[in-house]
Amino acid sequence: MKKTLQLLAGLWSVLWGVAIAETGSGTGVGWGALNMPAGVTPLSHDIHDLHMKILGICVVIGVVVYGILIYSLIHHRKSKGVEPAKFHENTKWEIAWTIFPFLILIWMAFPATQAMIKVYDTENSVMTIKVTGYQWKWRYEYLTDGLGKGIDFFSSLDAKSNEARQLGSKIDPTTVEHYLLNVDNPLVIPANKKIRVLLTAVDVLHAWWVPEFGWKKDAIPGFVTDGWINVEKPGIYRGQCAELCGRDHGFMPIVVVVKTEEDFKKWVDGQKAKQDAGKLDPGKMLTMDELMSKGKEVYASNCAACHGAEGEGMGAFPAIKGSKVATGPLSDHVKLVLNGKATMPAFKEQLNDVETAAVVTYQRNGFGNNKGDSIQPADIQALK
Repeated sequence: MKKTLQLLAGLWSVLWGVAIAETGSGTGVGWGALNMPAGVTPLSHDIHDLHMKILGICVVIGVVVYGILIYSLIHHRKSKGVEPAKFHENTKWEIAWTIFPFLILIWMAFPATQAMIKVYDTENSVMTIKVTGYQWKWRYEYLTDGLGKGIDFFSSLDAKSNEARQLGSKIDPTTVEHYLLNVDNPLVIPANKKIRVLLTAVDVLHAWWVPEFGWKKDAIPGFVTDGWINVEKPGIYRGQCAELCGRDHGFMPIVVVVKTEEDFKKWVDGQKAKQDAGKLDPGKMLTMDELMSKGKEVYASNCAACHGAEGEGMGAFPAIKGSKVATGPLSDHVKLVLNGKATMPAFKEQLNDVETAAVVTYQRNGFGNNKGDSIQPADIQALK
């Protein structure tokens, strides 16, 4: 009996040590790296604490159940000449193993309910950001006066990761920093501010997930869900779309940059100045050189991932070079870009009139197509 108890005590120590090893910050190495991260928000801390409590209960139950099983196998095996007991039903034990699990569930239900209530409590938020999922990028719209209202941009996989992931690429992915987890335009928020996040999508189901924030939520077309974050310290936090949203699902990362309040205000001022400087008058007649220069930029960030950097096409996605669309009627080309088709998303909301005119002109005159025609932003507006 003494040896059995020692065995059970050793098993307990091992299992419990594995469960809690290096989990204080959620960033340890070894076994601790397998655990849920503690996160950087009050909500993630509550969820992590709940997780550890439930894990502790599960470990205790596991040790008891497997301890009894191991003890029975050792001391009641046939080789020792043990005769199996002959009995049927035991009212006291049946009552016990019904009541005890019920009490354990009640014990777990209270902290779980408290945490769930906090997850959905978006009241007293000082800032609201709308997050919209597209195949395969995110759109961020700042909606709060004095805290970036009017800032609106798309966030896509960064150019280096995008180039390295292409078949036949000469870039070794291992040389790309934060491969497939970096973007061209990260979401920027202030630290120690409760921020409400509105989530939706325009095409298929997506899911916005940054592990260190403690939650993820689906972005559903035609439906708005919400959540909140309050990041305690400045830093860069990375996540991914956590819903199987299509062919390029794995290339839709999320990057959130958290700044001090002072630095965030500076970023807002700089972002607005950048947006104003980048705006072209949609009524202005652009030269072919201006359209081609802007179009090349738009193509690289929006089209190259599917159609290839040189318009050569990729698998199920047709080539732009020599295609019937790029060399056919101009109006049909524009309508396809605006409205999409099959697996190609609609760019009506993703690109403004200047960008649409530029990328259509670039496709028709780049990659050896040399159609010689062009379209102006005002014409795009008329076709819309």
